Amino acid sequence: MSSAQSTEKTARLHVENIGGISETTVELEPGVTALSGRNATNRTSLLQAIMAALGSDRASLKGDAKEGSVTLTIGDRTYSRTLKRRGDTVVTEGDPYLEDSTLADLFAFLLETNEARQAVARGDDLRELIMRPIDTDAIQAEVEQLETEKRQLDRKIDDLDSLDGRLPELEQRRTELKSQIQEKRDELEEKEREIEEADANIEQSREDRAELEDKLDELKSARSDLEDVRYDLDAEAESIEALEDEQEELREERAEIPDELDDGTAIQSEISDLRDRMQTLDSTVNELQTVIQFNEDMLEGTSADVAEALRDGQEHDHGSVTDALVESDTVVCWTCGTNVETSQIEATIDRLRDLRREKLDRRNDVRSRIDELEDERAELDSMRRRREKLDDRIASIEDELDRRQNRREELKSRRTELSESIEDLESEVEELEERDYGDVLELHREANQLEFEIGRLESEVEDVESEMEEVESRLDERDDLEERREEISEQLGELRTRIERIEREAIEQFNTHMETVLDILDYANLDRIWIERTEKTVREGRRKVDKSVFDMHIIRSSESGASYEDTIDHLSESEREVTGLVFALAGYLVHDVHETVPFMLLDSLEAIDSERIAQLIDYISDHADYTVAALLPEDAAAVSDQYERVTEI
Repeated sequence: MSSAQSTEKTARLHVENIGGISETTVELEPGVTALSGRNATNRTSLLQAIMAALGSDRASLKGDAKEGSVTLTIGDRTYSRTLKRRGDTVVTEGDPYLEDSTLADLFAFLLETNEARQAVARGDDLRELIMRPIDTDAIQAEVEQLETEKRQLDRKIDDLDSLDGRLPELEQRRTELKSQIQEKRDELEEKEREIEEADANIEQSREDRAELEDKLDELKSARSDLEDVRYDLDAEAESIEALEDEQEELREERAEIPDELDDGTAIQSEISDLRDRMQTLDSTVNELQTVIQFNEDMLEGTSADVAEALRDGQEHDHGSVTDALVESDTVVCWTCGTNVETSQIEATIDRLRDLRREKLDRRNDVRSRIDELEDERAELDSMRRRREKLDDRIASIEDELDRRQNRREELKSRRTELSESIEDLESEVEELEERDYGDVLELHREANQLEFEIGRLESEVEDVESEMEEVESRLDERDDLEERREEISEQLGELRTRIERIEREAIEQFNTHMETVLDILDYANLDRIWIERTEKTVREGRRKVDKSVFDMHIIRSSESGASYEDTIDHLSESEREVTGLVFALAGYLVHDVHETVPFMLLDSLEAIDSERIAQLIDYISDHADYTVAALLPEDAAAVSDQYERVTEI
């Protein structure tokens, strides 16, 4: 669901076998709906049914039912959820309003066990709770990936910047080479004229002349081959040096990773044990909830069959039990059939509720430990993968170095062979030049040398022009690279500040609304409650990291009017509940929950006096399409008469 439904539409809810409800249908108008009634009148069950239809798994199946369902219709759209008992667990199916109810469970479904309310009451880490919907690990991974890409772009752009001055150098070199070529061609033209004059005056042996020219051609070819070999040797040397530098860097990084890493077996074993513990705690919590719900239902007399059975059992011993069943301060016990005081059963239910809260706290502790172990396991996996990559690359470089070093030795051997061959050819040419027609042969040798030098210079010009084309092509890429680097810089800036921005917005929302609510509710000596964002060093797994935390400050004034700072432990139950609700509202707004969740659900407000409950509901209802609050009759009487009321469920 991408956006909330229109606030002009009536929401129709049909419930079967949810919580303590056997079957009911309720219509909820946009705005505020007050569920008015005493405890154990299925008000909380109705709120849980709404939560289930919206996508939450925090609803219970009726104790004596194998299957329950809830259907929510808003306008022309219908959303449904089915709860089915399978062994000791309850599974859910259907098409709920939300695909993921995480945000709603945290900041919209504000029942007694809501984590935001409990976190404030217990003084827990508020920053962790407000940031839980944000995948900070994914953000950090994206930051690291973008930083790597930016470093690569920086290196490329730096290389291109250095090429700016390379083009003029290449242009000047090309001009110099062409000038040298022209000079050599002029010299060659002069030599050719001298050869023509000498040929006209001297009768030479054509065979000897052809032999000399062949030798000069061989000498020219050998010198060219030697030049190529020397160039290849220089290139191989540069490649080997670059590979050795990279190999050294990789070995230094590899040395920082231990050869022996924890295989994670112990961690996985502990995680499995903790998950078993959490499953056991979940089962216990569900069982306790079923027992609590059953006892609440029985306390309100919702099971006529059990009551009738108890009446039949007592008629022979006590006469008429009708009077005993309807007395205001006693009730027939549904386990032993005797009359007991209602307060005794209510006290037992309260102890069961306390036990359920204790089990929930233990479950949250186990969940936190599992998260820590999974982070530790992920860090080990990351180090193991990096070690494998480094080992593979180092091995690859070693193979490449062996190949190139072997190639360099082959080139050295080839260079020696060519040098020896050139010496032999020069000796043969020198012998031919010593014959009687040595002057003419010398001219031919000089002309041959000039042709060789011209060819070498022309080849160098081609290399320079090829490099110029490559430089120009690479420089054309610089604008695209710089544009991409700017995009990455902007993305990095946004990612690096996203978490901090959400933290600031959450604090600003809480502080603003807390100030307004305290002003409206007018607590006697409570001046201000506000959150401050600070940094502290904490341990995450085996590492110590700097982490932001939310420090809550409470300012009171003494009878003399002096201000002093108090602690959350000294807040009254009413003040603590209000603070928890405002903190949940801050999360509701900062995560834009109102855009996807049209409901705000309130329950267990008895610690707050009736007038303040009415004022608080007025304030909260400005931010949600539908606000549904479970209230005692005296509290419901204090809210505006314009609000809808549901008195029977």
